[in-house]
Amino acid sequence: MPLLLFSPVYQERVWGGRALADWLGRELPAEKVIGESWEIVDRPEAQSVVCHGVWAGLTLREVLEQHAADVMGPRWVPERRFPVLVKWLDCRERLSLQVHPPASVAAELGGEAKSENWYIAHAEPGAAVLAGVKEDVDAVAFRAALEAGNAKALVLRHATCTGDSLMIESGVMHAIEGGNVILEIQQNSDTTYRVYDWGRMGLDGRPRQLHVEASLACLSANVAAAPQLIRADDPREVLAECPAFRIRRVRLAQGGNLAWPGGEQPRILSVVTGSLRDGSTGEVVTWGSNALAIFAEPLTLVAREDSIVLVTENFTSDFL
Repeated sequence: MPLLLFSPVYQERVWGGRALADWLGRELPAEKVIGESWEIVDRPEAQSVVCHGVWAGLTLREVLEQHAADVMGPRWVPERRFPVLVKWLDCRERLSLQVHPPASVAAELGGEAKSENWYIAHAEPGAAVLAGVKEDVDAVAFRAALEAGNAKALVLRHATCTGDSLMIESGVMHAIEGGNVILEIQQNSDTTYRVYDWGRMGLDGRPRQLHVEASLACLSANVAAAPQLIRADDPREVLAECPAFRIRRVRLAQGGNLAWPGGEQPRILSVVTGSLRDGSTGEVVTWGSNALAIFAEPLTLVAREDSIVLVTENFTSDFL
């Protein structure tokens, strides 16, 4: 069983909608605004469950506890959580202006560092993201802008198109504007500090909590450069690379192969266009799927049509 597929874990968000039902063909919880589908997750508050094969019904945590060497490699510590979290985001409305803590201050602030990559799977006309502050903007200037109600003017705006990609390092101020469907691949962290929420009420009808002081501390500690979009037609293969993971965009013509030997490393495969067939089992990995290719078994996938696959790897480098 070289590939693990999981049942999605849906999360209601005030900025979400119902696009994942129409766009991905998913059956969503009724009468809820779903902002996130957690595709691969190993956290105390949420667990992916294997949906096929001999391990069907096991959570990702149980799989790692019982089969860590097969899935992650012989040096993987079973108690260690899976290091990557994969999500689909339906951003019907603008998300809060927010930041994730850099590793240098995460523990001090009581949070977890989180670098993440956004693959823009669909962008409506006029869609955009905000990422990075303008040159020479520091915490003092940003606080003044917050107090004056014009913090958005200090953040860089990037128009988005389907197929674009953007790496958001920990410490980079950011927000996603409405009209984007995004595949987010991130460190396994759920620490977000909201610095501004556009005067919005939460699902309970009350203002959502802000974390101004923590956000400004992250801004002061940030050493990452302002991010730059990698456009859909950019020929480069590597979309994102950081100490926590690397993401490659692999384009396959119909009949093309994606293959690895066993015993190398585990990888996450995200099919963002087309579909693939497992050469050994015949199982089809459809568009929108996110699968875990385990360490121990070789894998050959054949494109059933022209396809694009995001390959996330190097997230176990310290344990191989």
